[in-house]
Amino acid sequence: MTSAPNDLPPGQDACARLGLIIAKRFAAHASTRNAIKRVIREAFRHRRLALPPKDYVVRLHSKVAPTTLTSLKRLVRAEVDAHFERIAR
Repeated sequence: MTSAPNDLPPGQDACARLGLIIAKRFAAHASTRNAIKRVIREAFRHRRLALPPKDYVVRLHSKVAPTTLTSLKRLVRAEVDAHFERIAR
């Protein structure tokens, strides 16, 4: 996960924004990629106001292990929550 300053025009409130890079080569099935994105967006919505006003990019760096979508969602949520918690402190 990386972050960059928010360069917004004057008059607009700065807030945390999210970008996702979930490559097909790391998650071959569309249902897997969509599930990962949904979980990350939901975690971000819960933490958005606690995060500094920057642009955050979440990128998948390695292949997703074959598992059920339910267990994958739990793993993704736990990891993303840990990252956002660390950033919010």
